[in-house]
Amino acid sequence: MNFELLQKQADTLRFLSADMIQRANSGHPGAPLGLADILVVLSFHLKHNPKNPSWLNRDRLVFSGGHASALLYSFLHLSGYDLSLDELKNFRQLHSKAPGHPEISTCGVEIATGPLGQGVANAVGFALAAKKAQSLLGSELINHKVYCFCGDGDLEEGISYEACSLAGLHKLDNLILIYDSNAISIEGDVSLAFNENIKMRFEAQGFSVQEINGHDFDAINNAFELAKLSKRPNLIIAKTIIAKGALELEGSHHSHGAPLGVELIKRAKAKAHFDENQEFFISQEVKFAFSVALELGDLEEAKWQDLLEKSGKKDLLERLLKPNFNEVVYPDFKGKSVATRDSNGEILNAIAAKIEGFLGGSADLAPSNKTELKGMGDFIEGKNIHFGIREHAMAAINNALARYGLFVPFSATFFIFSEYLKPAARLSALMKLRHYFIFTHDSIGVGEDGPTHQPIEQLSTFRAMPNFLTFRPADGVENLKAWQFALAQDLPCAFVLSRQKLEALNEGIFGDVKNGAYLLKEADNASITLLASGSEVSLCLQTAKLLESKGERVNVVSMPCYELFEKQDKSYQERLLKGEVIGVEAAHSNELYKFCDRVFGIESFGESGKDKAVFEYFGFEPNKLCEFVLKR
Repeated sequence: MNFELLQKQADTLRFLSADMIQRANSGHPGAPLGLADILVVLSFHLKHNPKNPSWLNRDRLVFSGGHASALLYSFLHLSGYDLSLDELKNFRQLHSKAPGHPEISTCGVEIATGPLGQGVANAVGFALAAKKAQSLLGSELINHKVYCFCGDGDLEEGISYEACSLAGLHKLDNLILIYDSNAISIEGDVSLAFNENIKMRFEAQGFSVQEINGHDFDAINNAFELAKLSKRPNLIIAKTIIAKGALELEGSHHSHGAPLGVELIKRAKAKAHFDENQEFFISQEVKFAFSVALELGDLEEAKWQDLLEKSGKKDLLERLLKPNFNEVVYPDFKGKSVATRDSNGEILNAIAAKIEGFLGGSADLAPSNKTELKGMGDFIEGKNIHFGIREHAMAAINNALARYGLFVPFSATFFIFSEYLKPAARLSALMKLRHYFIFTHDSIGVGEDGPTHQPIEQLSTFRAMPNFLTFRPADGVENLKAWQFALAQDLPCAFVLSRQKLEALNEGIFGDVKNGAYLLKEADNASITLLASGSEVSLCLQTAKLLESKGERVNVVSMPCYELFEKQDKSYQERLLKGEVIGVEAAHSNELYKFCDRVFGIESFGESGKDKAVFEYFGFEPNKLCEFVLKR
């Protein structure tokens, strides 16, 4: 190894990062400067092709500490990805390809990170995806590694415990975590809040653990060589100095989240024998050293393409890359009264029977969520992923499965426990991933389990999320149509499903599920429209009969997807909503006021009791709803 050249490469990464942050007057220089030495050595181990960032058998590189984005962007630029020096100079500016934290719109970024701990779970997800891909396509075609930089904050977050526990369970020897152990937090020394024995913690989870000096090129290289040979998931604890090379700010928590300052950067460059007056400087020697990745990556992919041609797996790979959902043979729910968790279970099995890459699992609730893919085996060889009670890691892992390129995953739990995974669901929306969330036990219909398990505000929070569709179907037919629409979208979707049986609905009169809402019952010159979703739709149909017996003219509108209805043009909405519009949902659904004059909902937590008794207590029965409607 040419240590002099390695040092120049590392310092180039440091000063590019420092210059980016200084020009933006915003960012986090501490981690990029502290990790530069490790990243330079890793660049000699990393199998990737900057000319084709989507090559399937590339190594995945994840920055769980997304605040170190300046280092990642510097590396991507130097390696030959489509990220220009001008973009580095535009760091953290509006519409830049170098945003504050990594986003997948930037060439070479594998997955959006930033909220700490997410990237660790994403890396576990990529490693699991690779193992599944290997079981389908063979070890000659899929044999890459997953590298993940993480820090104290990532390991303090509970999601990292959840995800690494699963990594150990599945013996993910293709996973290499690099822990930036610099002993510094934003508030000062990390020991103020964190003093675990990380080595023992990860060994207890089944990891192979090494401890090294994160600034010793030989030690770093040897650690990677050993990790690549390991038969277990790997953690490299790299003892580093935050803001390495930043003179008096070396080792200081003040270097974490603020520019280093023009004068300090000049002095640091001079000490490293760089021209202190040059910003964004890259020597020809350094540029050439990094550009080797272009030729090596091209060669590696060419060899891989040759193997693919001879493998007999091209057709399977094509089906995994481009699943044909038109081939799915769906069940028929017409005229059938069924709990939507049950209809959903049948739909999941129908999709999985035809689509090789469709898989998923539940947070230890498959029998209740009805998400078992029957006869399809357990992951890794099969399709049923047993996540255990790890909702947050489940969703983040499935985000990575969705990003991997071959798989269409679903994550399942009770709707109330969606709170545990919402940060990962939000990132799936940010990335517009095809990731499906199955949320059963959708309302106070949970009954005896009481208010701790009865969703109230959850429906509104998911409906408020951009790039996300939330379906709450009123029967099996709506459930099926919702899936058919969802599978055609490049967006995450949630299916909010009942535990209790729901009556089958008649066919709609105008519109359909794809419009978000449709007219289910129509009266001439209607004076009242009842707008509802899920279990409350049949309640509204019953109530409409009572109201009509009292001389009212009533329309009933089923709204399985608020977000889609919101996007319809005004003429469509007005065609459905006649007279006084009253929203009816067993939830705290204030968003309905966008369409409704009044809302009959729940403004408190639920109650424990038989589901029918709880519904009646909150007024969700025809006589009480009729009374509410007539109180003008």
